[in-house]
Amino acid sequence: MATGTVTPTEVSASNAKRLLRFITCGSVDDGKSTLLGRLLYDAGMVPEDQLAVLTRDSRKLHAELGDKLDFSLLTDGLDAERQQGITIDVAYRYFHTARRSFIVADCPGHEQYTRNMATGASNAELAVVLVDARKGLLTQTRRHTYICGLLGIRQVVLAVNKMDLVGYDQAVYDAIADEYCVLAKDLGIARVQCLPVVAPTGENVGTRSSCMTWYDGPCLLELLESTDATIAQADDFRMPVQWVSRPDQSFRGYAGTICGGRVTCGDEVIVQPGVQRARIERIVTASGDLLSASSGQAVTLCLDRELDASRGDVIAAALRPAPVADQFNCHLLWMGDAVLLPNRTYVLKIGTREVNARVMSIKHKVDVNTQAKLAARHLELNEVGYCTMGMDGAIAFESFATNPTLGGFILIDRQSNATVACGMLDYALGRSSNVQWQHVDIDKVVRGRSKGQHPLCLWFTGLSGAGKSTIANLVERRLHVLGYHTYLLDGDNVRHGINKDLGFTPEDRVENIRRIAEVAHLMVDAGLIVLVSVISPYRSERRSARELFAEGEFMEVFVDTPLEECERRDAKGLYQKARAGLIRNFTGIDAPYERPESPDVHLHSSGQHAEHLAEQLTERLLAGIAAPHDVVDGDTEESAE
Repeated sequence: MATGTVTPTEVSASNAKRLLRFITCGSVDDGKSTLLGRLLYDAGMVPEDQLAVLTRDSRKLHAELGDKLDFSLLTDGLDAERQQGITIDVAYRYFHTARRSFIVADCPGHEQYTRNMATGASNAELAVVLVDARKGLLTQTRRHTYICGLLGIRQVVLAVNKMDLVGYDQAVYDAIADEYCVLAKDLGIARVQCLPVVAPTGENVGTRSSCMTWYDGPCLLELLESTDATIAQADDFRMPVQWVSRPDQSFRGYAGTICGGRVTCGDEVIVQPGVQRARIERIVTASGDLLSASSGQAVTLCLDRELDASRGDVIAAALRPAPVADQFNCHLLWMGDAVLLPNRTYVLKIGTREVNARVMSIKHKVDVNTQAKLAARHLELNEVGYCTMGMDGAIAFESFATNPTLGGFILIDRQSNATVACGMLDYALGRSSNVQWQHVDIDKVVRGRSKGQHPLCLWFTGLSGAGKSTIANLVERRLHVLGYHTYLLDGDNVRHGINKDLGFTPEDRVENIRRIAEVAHLMVDAGLIVLVSVISPYRSERRSARELFAEGEFMEVFVDTPLEECERRDAKGLYQKARAGLIRNFTGIDAPYERPESPDVHLHSSGQHAEHLAEQLTERLLAGIAAPHDVVDGDTEESAE
């Protein structure tokens, strides 16, 4: 029987009832991979051919060990891991004994790979935390324990390793165990079992140690075989819809995995976040119809009437539906290389649903070493914060403590599609349900019609000094002469008022654009043609601005002027100050400008004056032919924000 790298879904159903998912974690060089390799060896899960390879590699890489085996080589599969003697990626291993089956995730110890550890912990029921007896509890030990508690792991085995290097001293072990139990209690981890081990020789790993007779508890393998890691299931029925099954015209079913409670044929259910109700007519599975199904089962539910339900909706018990809201408080573990900027829009995936979301504010970040709450304006890689999250639509949810499937989520960067954070919902904000949209009879269509115009937002973007404000001002003058109702929102002017409190840090730039976009949206709703002239250096924020408007109401105008030309103009002397180091975070110098990839109108400076560009743009607006990727050639002589 050979070990292998597997995912939890690859374990046979016959072992599922006795399956234990756990992780090994702790600080770097505490011996996690060695312990896991020894555990596999003592469980009889290393076949002869793999043992021969292990013997050869141990002699090749660690000649100083003599005939001893380096068990870490069984789980450190990457060349970089073997060369450096560390774990980088999460390594999943399946093994079993006569009493139980296991899936273990060997997690890296280095701080820079904390996000990998969080990935491994997200599906675990128990954590084996290793501590080097010589070093005691380290920062990474505390960080991993904090993340375990955050991700809902409520049972930990503390393995105090390398006891041979401290002379099997019981006092050393007791001090570490007592300190860790206090830490675990503070972090909400209910059960901690401690044991002293020596991973390379297998003492208290697969067999009990004769050198530590003062310890009378089970060895690690016995402990894992006997532990009860049953996770309490939510009582109320919940099933996120994964797929609407329509193999033919006679069948419609809603497929998904039940994540809470129990459902029976005839039960009344509600499709959320809406309010449509129906009764369960059939519960269909690959093995045939069932009368009832419970948490963890994959089923297809057929209802007694046709409803508008799709992927991302939640089918819930009608008498006890899930809460619905669009604003929450949550814990967030940031996993992105770039910092988290409040008010930047990300894709939030929770259950089977995806919505646009933004971190509205960071209440505090957590010092994982002391659990102190620290003020923060952004989160960096591996930092944990307590945040307020807002979404562009209401979702059905549960708190993470009640139902991890409907309370745990990830954030996805909309530009790179990379997963940049994982989060745990705490509770919904009262204002998300207390504040409702008020119907008004006069809308933007009526307001626009009364003005004889189509409401529109013209969004001018480009470097400082590119000529955005000059062209926008000239366009507005022409429209005004023709009798159109307009307003020009200039980036500098707005910073004298509503954005007076903002600076030029990345966080403030994101908030600056968010506020301007919201104001522009209100002006379009008032029936106006609003011209926005602002650098808006980030694609993500320009995309978020566009998404506020209906189709045909937003036009991105890229005033494309080379940096050298902008510096030559420099009417305000800003580039000169930035080059001298007197201005920090200046776009184009020490702060990035992300060029639009597909602007609606692209103004090139190649031989025309600002007046001519403005005239051409005005004509396109009046004719209604400003199609995507329209290019206007010209040279902008004047410069302004």
